[in-house]
Amino acid sequence: MSLDASQISLKFPDGNARSYASGITPADVAADISPSLAKKAISASVNGAHWDLQWPIEADAEIAIHTMKDEGPALELIRHDLAHIMARAVQEIWPDVKVTIGPVIENGWYYDFDREEPFTPDDLGAIEAKMKEIINRRDPVTTEVWERTRAIKYYEANNEPYKVELVEAIPEGEALRMYWHGHWQDLCRGPHLQHTGQVPADAFKLMKVAGAYWRGDSNRPQLQRIYGVAFKNRDDLKKYLHFLEEAEKRDHRRLGREMELFHFQEEAPGMVFWHPDGWTIYRELEDYMRRRLTAAGYREIKTPQVVDRKLWEASGHWDKYRENMYITEIDEEHANEKRTNALKPMNCPCHVQVFNQGIKSYRDLPLRLSEFGSCHRYEAHGALHGLMRVRGFTQDDAHIFCTEDQIEAECAKFIDLLSGIYRDTGFTSFDIKLSTRPEVRVGSDEIWDKAENALEKAILSVRNDFEVDPGEGAFYGPKLDFKLTDAIGREWQCGTFQADFNLPERLDANYIGADGEKHRPVMLHRAILGSFERFIGIMIENYAGKLPFWLAPRQVVVASIVSDADAYVYEAVAALKAAGLRAEADVRNEKINYKVREHSLAKVPILLAVGQREVSERTVTVRRLGEKATEVQPLDAVVSDLTKAALPPDLAA
Repeated sequence: MSLDASQISLKFPDGNARSYASGITPADVAADISPSLAKKAISASVNGAHWDLQWPIEADAEIAIHTMKDEGPALELIRHDLAHIMARAVQEIWPDVKVTIGPVIENGWYYDFDREEPFTPDDLGAIEAKMKEIINRRDPVTTEVWERTRAIKYYEANNEPYKVELVEAIPEGEALRMYWHGHWQDLCRGPHLQHTGQVPADAFKLMKVAGAYWRGDSNRPQLQRIYGVAFKNRDDLKKYLHFLEEAEKRDHRRLGREMELFHFQEEAPGMVFWHPDGWTIYRELEDYMRRRLTAAGYREIKTPQVVDRKLWEASGHWDKYRENMYITEIDEEHANEKRTNALKPMNCPCHVQVFNQGIKSYRDLPLRLSEFGSCHRYEAHGALHGLMRVRGFTQDDAHIFCTEDQIEAECAKFIDLLSGIYRDTGFTSFDIKLSTRPEVRVGSDEIWDKAENALEKAILSVRNDFEVDPGEGAFYGPKLDFKLTDAIGREWQCGTFQADFNLPERLDANYIGADGEKHRPVMLHRAILGSFERFIGIMIENYAGKLPFWLAPRQVVVASIVSDADAYVYEAVAALKAAGLRAEADVRNEKINYKVREHSLAKVPILLAVGQREVSERTVTVRRLGEKATEVQPLDAVVSDLTKAALPPDLAA
């Protein structure tokens, strides 16, 4: 503590400290260090909190001054200031528009407006132009703390009812901070940049307009939400816009339509209608997973989809998960009351029921039970997103019943299995997150120590890098989450591994130990794909529809160049099918360039063209998807080569 009450001590990142008068601002601190730092400073961190350069510091603290080189603070400020600049631009163009809130979000910001007329694409262009004009004015950004009554009177006088409501919702005693960007004012917690000219004028873009209810309440006014993105420089913006274009090209919903893989309709929201080609992908992936799990010592089971609420009550899901469950009631014959059942949202309680049949010995452990379990969970309609977020799905689920001493070995085996499956399906990069004990949990600290140490050792036996997420484990045990990185750098969480000490207790699972006494097994929940539906969606986007040959639903098309080749086309298709390939004929009366273009759009990996020369020489002209060059090869050689190429990775090894 400072000896002089009017003096405070500020400690810098290099460990040095300086004394200042209480109430000094970070701007003054930066100026005291050097004029160049004062010019470059944009904000500060004070005891870890992001701090405006204008805010006073009134007690001893640790401080760091930020410049535009500090990525996190710089982007937060740029995006936050742009939200205000956009709102100011809107009101300068349309003074009657009412403003509400405008937070920073990933990659940008949004702001909600109350305007009678809908915003148009032309309006967005006009707003962008006005924003650049405001930035170029280099208007100062200033801030004050106001009393509640003064703020309410100010907003009432300016006919801003939404701001009045926001002020009234701020708890008593909490600071009420006002910001001005030039003449334009907003209620905001801050921090902000020091003048509008610090915002890069060529590194932002307004993206779209969407509807949004005030404060998320469908009974309140519907507003118009304008989204924007922003970065530190024009190159980063261009990279991001290119990323969005690439993501749009890879959108599995669009590719699903073009390749005729699946569809959705309102009669079954969130439920997939698989078409023949889509179902082929599903079956090939399922067959592959079944072989991998069988080889890894899993025993496949099948459990009911409709289960009495009594089991869900015993497992704890009825209290904690009921709002996401599909409930069904039925009048059982001779029953006095209706029987309440639920479609299972997960497989875990049913797997315990299989384990509980008969007496289990420690010699039976670890027991690995797998199931491609069909599950149903109610998701809000607005959250549904193609195959990525559905209501009906199939998990590649499994549960391992083991002793505490077996957790580490089982975890290591699982990570090895998962790594191989991800490689086989085209994902060479993934991250691991270890989530440790939360404050509210079951089980002793000794058990948690053993479980967390086991998971950490298992990770280190396979790789050195992983992230720890303290306190984010499930209440019943620590967990690992596995995040894939796809071809354009997006992360997808798919795999999981969770140690559960709770459910075996709730459902009275036990085994006979070497001492002849009953013991509780540890239940390891684990999944690799997560769900077939979502994983197939991720693969479609990762490969931009150009799936590996073994997974491609239409592997080979043999197309005629002239009608005289039709008989040979059918002969070639028959030979390919006899070899186990998915092949089809195209003998339509169309030019070969038309056929090539059509089958390329459908992402058919191999097109074999056949004309008079190929008939006489018993060859085919091979064209591979995405390649302009072709080559003429004997039909028998092509059949042999493609047969090998079509083997799934686990069979090709």
